[in-house]
Amino acid sequence: MFDLNSDLGESFGSYRIGNDDAVLALVSSANIATGFHAGDPLVMQKTVAMAVEKQVRIGAHIGYRDLAGFGRRAMAYESDVLTAETIYQIGALQAIARAAGAQVEYVKPHGALYNTIAHDRTQAEAVIAGIKAADPSLKLMGLAGAPVLTWAQEAGLETIAEAFADRAYTSEGTLVPRSQPGAVLHDPTAAAAQALAFARGEAITAIDGSKVQVSAQSLCVHGDNPEALELVKQIRSTLADNGIEVGHAH
Repeated sequence: MFDLNSDLGESFGSYRIGNDDAVLALVSSANIATGFHAGDPLVMQKTVAMAVEKQVRIGAHIGYRDLAGFGRRAMAYESDVLTAETIYQIGALQAIARAAGAQVEYVKPHGALYNTIAHDRTQAEAVIAGIKAADPSLKLMGLAGAPVLTWAQEAGLETIAEAFADRAYTSEGTLVPRSQPGAVLHDPTAAAAQALAFARGEAITAIDGSKVQVSAQSLCVHGDNPEALELVKQIRSTLADNGIEVGHAH
């Protein structure tokens, strides 16, 4: 069994982003935006309701307080502020989930926050402290192989190591920066093959052609355009053809 997750609930007011209904039919975990980089209370409520209906696991997709930049701009933060904002965002989604008879099971930081805490111990520990204060049973989803997962485990949190089907990896097992050519895999067959390798625990082919081992428990997929949605469908059928069910261990 292998987990597929996607970033959802990123519409805001009159702005529609994503293809949430279609994606929720294909994934097993939903990272639902908590209002700081995207999303609003009604969008959160509707997305939670759809996730409950499809029996998809709910995670809080927390981010920097940066609606204009969609949470993708690096920001300097005082630790106590970041901890408080982590608690605040988790709490908002917890209340909406509770009202729908569901619960939040994990936290996945978004965008620049995700990339920063992967290696920045100060911000990572501020987020970890916020998660522990909100609910120490919550798992932290983070970049497979990154120090943040070790720091979270040392603090007593369970973690979910995440990989990406449509991103190229370096020979060190890190993501090729988006600024470099070849960082995104545009060939659906190549991305589906990489997804299958992650699900089987096999080595993947790095951008330089070498083999690299990336141990992951969840795969991030995007469904925000027709091509992306087709890729998710191809990944699901590739996994199914190889006897791998999409889901997660509770």
